[in-house]
Amino acid sequence: MEPTAHLQPAPGTRRRARDLGIVAGHGDTGPLNAITDVPGVRVGHTTVRRPPEVHSGVTAVVPGAVGPNAPLPAGVFTGNGYGKLIGTTQLTELGTLETPVLLTSTLSVFRVADALVGWMLERPGCGEVQSLNPVVGECNDGLLSDIRARPVHEEHVRAALDGASGGPVAEGCVGAGTGTVALGFKAGIGTASRVPDLGGRPCTTGVLVQANFGGTLRVLGRRVTPRSLGLTGDPAPVAETGSCMIVVATDAPLDARQLTRVARRAVFALARTGAAYGHGSGDYAIAFATRPQAGATVADAELGPLFEAVLDAVEEAVLNSLLAATTTAGFGGRTVPALPADRLLDALTDPVATPLSDGRKQPSG
Repeated sequence: MEPTAHLQPAPGTRRRARDLGIVAGHGDTGPLNAITDVPGVRVGHTTVRRPPEVHSGVTAVVPGAVGPNAPLPAGVFTGNGYGKLIGTTQLTELGTLETPVLLTSTLSVFRVADALVGWMLERPGCGEVQSLNPVVGECNDGLLSDIRARPVHEEHVRAALDGASGGPVAEGCVGAGTGTVALGFKAGIGTASRVPDLGGRPCTTGVLVQANFGGTLRVLGRRVTPRSLGLTGDPAPVAETGSCMIVVATDAPLDARQLTRVARRAVFALARTGAAYGHGSGDYAIAFATRPQAGATVADAELGPLFEAVLDAVEEAVLNSLLAATTTAGFGGRTVPALPADRLLDALTDPVATPLSDGRKQPSG
C-alpha cells in the first residue's frame, strides 16, 4: 500500500469555522490561520488507508533545522496522562526540543519514534550524535481503524518528514487524524493561528491539534450532538475515552518555563469545546519557540495576550478539525458521521433552545 501525502488542502475542501462566521475570540490570525504562519514551521502528513479496515497515518510538525545540536526551548503539559507521549521526561527535565514533533496512532507510536531517530541521524550535523530525544505523541484511532495492525511504517514517517512544507495545512481526515473521533463526530487534524501583541511586539503563535477526545461539543456556547442535528451512525466513544494532542509554536522569545505555561493554557482550551478530560483520555500539549533562547525573554506580566491567543486558537483548531472531516465507515462496520456545516449553522441560529446552566442557550433535542 502506497502512502498518500497531503501537503495542502485539495480542491473542494470543506469550509473552516471562520468561513462559516464561527470565530473564537477577537484576535487577528496569521495569513493562513495555521501553525505554518509561524516562520520556519512546516507540516507534513502521510495518510494510510485500506478501507474499511485501516484509517490511520502520521503527521509531522517540523520547526526549521531543529536537532540535538540546535535544540529549541520547549515545554509540555499533561492534562490527563493516559497516553504514550514518547520523549516527555527529557522534554520536561531539560526544556528543549531536539526533533520534529510527530503524531500518530497509539500502537504505531513506537515504530514512528524509531523511524524518526533514523531520519534524524541522517541530518547534516548529526554524524557524531550518540543520543537524541524523539518526541512522538498519539491518539487511539481504534474505533475506525484496525489499530492492532500497526499500519504506520518507516516509509510513511519519512514521507511525512521529507514532504513537510509551509503554506496551507490539510485538515480533517489526513495523517494522524485519519481515524480519529471527537465530541461525537468524525474529527482529525485542525490548525489555527493568532498574532497577539506582547509588550508592544507582535508575535505569531500557531497550533495544530489531533482531536480524538470525549465530551459533548459546544459551539458558540451551545451544545451540539449528532442526535440534535438529526444524524445517524454509531455512537462515538464515551467521555471516559479518547485523547487530544496539541502542538503550539510561537516566534515569541520565551523560555522553557514560560512555554510550559503556554502548553497548560492549550490543554485548558479544550474545555471550551466540551472536552470531558475523562479517565481514559490522554490530553497533552507541547509548546516550542522558534527563537532559541538568547537575550531577554518576554516578561511574565506581558504574557496575558499570548495566553488568550492560545485559548482562542486551540478552540478554533478543534472546530476546524471537525468541519474538515468527512463521514467515515471503518473497522468493525462502524460509521462515525461528520459535522455538517449547514445543519450546524441552522442549530446555532435556532431561536428555539433550552437554557444552559450558565444562562446561555443550546439547541433543543
